[in-house]
Amino acid sequence: MSSLARVNLLLERLLEVLTVFLLLALTTIVIAAVGFRMVGNSFSWYDEVASIGLAWLSFYGANLAALKRTHMGFPGLVSRAPAALRATLFILSEVIVIGFFLVIAYYGYLVLDILAWDSLVSLPWIGLDVTQSVIPISAVLFILCELLSMPMAWRKMRGGVNSESEEIEAAIRQAEEDLKEHRA
Repeated sequence: MSSLARVNLLLERLLEVLTVFLLLALTTIVIAAVGFRMVGNSFSWYDEVASIGLAWLSFYGANLAALKRTHMGFPGLVSRAPAALRATLFILSEVIVIGFFLVIAYYGYLVLDILAWDSLVSLPWIGLDVTQSVIPISAVLFILCELLSMPMAWRKMRGGVNSESEEIEAAIRQAEEDLKEHRA
C-alpha cells in the first residue's frame, strides 16, 4: 500500500470515527432532551447545542463524502465527454471546488476573531469562535480530502469510468447476492 493510500485510509477512519461520534452524541442529546422535557425539566441549552452538533455533523460528513468522492457532482457528464474535454472539465471542477473552499477557509478564519468576543446564550462559557471553528477547519479538511482523492478520481476519469454507474452496478451485484442467500 502506498503512503498516499495509507494517509487516505487513516483520514477516512478518523473522519468516520468523528462523524459516528457526532451522530451518537447528537442522538443522545436529542433523546435525553425529549425525556427530560416529558417530565417537565427541559435543558436550557438543548436548542443551541443540537443545532451546532447538526452543523458539525454536516460539515465533517461532507469531508468524508469528499474523501470518498461521493459528494455532489456530475460524473456522468464528465465521463461521457470526449477524452480531451474530460481532462479539462475535471481540472476546471477541481480548481473551482478547491478555490471555493479556500475562500471559505480564509473568511471563516477571519470571522473567528470577530466571534471570539461572543458566546452561546445558554452556555456562556463556550465561545462562538469554538463552535464556528468547524467552518475553516472543515474547509481545509475538504481541500485535503479533494487532493488525497484526486489521483484515484483522475485515473477513473481518464478511463471514462462513471463512479455513479460503478456504484449502481455494485448495488445490483449486492442485491443479487442477497437474493441468492435469501432463497437458499
